[in-house]
Amino acid sequence: MGTTSLKMVLFDEHGTEIKSFSKDYQLEVSGDYVEFDAEKYWEMLFEGLAELSCEHEIYAMSIDTQCETLIVADSDGHPLRKVIVWLDNRAGEQARGIERDFGSQKIYEITGQAEITAAWPACKLLWLKENEPEIFNKTRKVFLLEDYLLYRLTGSYVTEKTLQSSSLYLDIRTGVWWKEMLDYIGIDEDILPKLRGSGEVIGKNIVTGVMDQIAGAVGAGVVREGIVSEMTGTAMVVFAVSDKIPLYSSLSKIPCHVNYDGKYCLLSWTPTAGMALKWFKDNFCEAFGFSDLDKLAAKVPPGSGGLTFLPYLCGSLMPKYNPDAKGVFYRFTMEHTRAHAVRSILESVACMLKSSLDYLGVSCNEIRSMGGGAASPLWCQIKADLAGERLVTLKNTETACLGSAIIAGVGTGVYPSVEAACERLVKTGETYRPQGIDYSDTYKRFCGLEDKLV
Repeated sequence: MGTTSLKMVLFDEHGTEIKSFSKDYQLEVSGDYVEFDAEKYWEMLFEGLAELSCEHEIYAMSIDTQCETLIVADSDGHPLRKVIVWLDNRAGEQARGIERDFGSQKIYEITGQAEITAAWPACKLLWLKENEPEIFNKTRKVFLLEDYLLYRLTGSYVTEKTLQSSSLYLDIRTGVWWKEMLDYIGIDEDILPKLRGSGEVIGKNIVTGVMDQIAGAVGAGVVREGIVSEMTGTAMVVFAVSDKIPLYSSLSKIPCHVNYDGKYCLLSWTPTAGMALKWFKDNFCEAFGFSDLDKLAAKVPPGSGGLTFLPYLCGSLMPKYNPDAKGVFYRFTMEHTRAHAVRSILESVACMLKSSLDYLGVSCNEIRSMGGGAASPLWCQIKADLAGERLVTLKNTETACLGSAIIAGVGTGVYPSVEAACERLVKTGETYRPQGIDYSDTYKRFCGLEDKLV
């Protein structure tokens, strides 16, 4: 269940896609408020299940969702108000209060979260307490989105730890609720779901899942150190597994989540990646498709003739946190063309990939590429050259759905382990190796401009 669309895929035990269902939906946005009707989530899921099961028996099922979408309900699980979607920014004041009263280091060392933002459920619950006390006082169940859908499917009030990693009230070291934060918010542990691991059967072959980015990583086979994934869609997400929580540093704030196996994973987020290319296409290349833009950019030598683009059309999160950052084309001359602008966008996102890998401090020998950006051979090659690592695409592009299917299969005994299932089901596509092109000046220009403006 994505932010604005549902995608469901039925696979056989060999990982072959049998049938799929998708449905887009529109969030209710008003200023900092982003909401949705919880019942509509269930209606879409029910519609998809009916479609997929009309000709086939579904043996096992798992769900992946975004982490921070909050649903408060009464004792029977009936929502008391509209869903507060993860994108919602109303709780900024509460986030600042938590940071002031606990401190960034303590928050990180307990929850793994490097920034305290309005998105986190702890901040949203505090906002409800202070602004809608009649709702807060009636709340007897606190769902995140996966929890709510599992409850509607099975009647079991449970959650899993990957989903709760960014709630700000889960201790990711001990795997239990952080009582000090619960007391601060003013909620009792009894109103929270029971904590379970990923891949546990809770209903008739309904299995606890993982949050969306972990599902995508599992579906790409990123289940050991040495392999990382990058997803270039609207945003860019870089994912790496880790045996330990990195030490806190005020200069390097790396979000750390519980992984499907109880260990950890590191995530780097950049809010604008593929969105920047789409913005340019929609506004300056209306008659062009994305493949046409590739052909344009391929005519320009590496380095884009000295033109540098900063893709921060929606602010910057990592490595530099500045929600007010803006996008920039820098060093335009009369010699530059539309083709130079397109290539500079592709190169800037590849620079963000290299910057994110450096920031995470992980060593890898392979990058697995997902999202719409993986469909561009030119973009993949630029990323491989700039990062200096082998980059591969995936034959099955529905990596999150495949990852959830793998979790469901492991939970129900179809596969002995996630790793064994990935070895069997995940198939790589094209391979892009560094070609020795010197992008050092391009990266230096990108980082220098970023240092001055972000």
